[in-house]
Amino acid sequence: MNDLERQILEEIQGYEDMVRRLPTMNPKPDLMAIFQRLDEMTARLPRGTDPNLLHFMHKKSYEKARLWLQERHAEIARGGCDGKV
Repeated sequence: MNDLERQILEEIQGYEDMVRRLPTMNPKPDLMAIFQRLDEMTARLPRGTDPNLLHFMHKKSYEKARLWLQERHAEIARGGCDGKV
């Protein structure tokens, strides 16, 4: 895992933690800022990045992207996209 992938993983984990706490948070956080950062990081991924990771990030499948980055590939539920994972 390269540095950018580590940053993406940390951002996704922070997002997932925030979503778990969302019902009790006041004021509510700006989730759009998180999505924008994730989009910016995705755009910076280098050529040769695993196509599955790119697919998950472009489709906003952040849980699948996290599992992929954590090398927990067997836990990724097969989706409706042809040939992915």
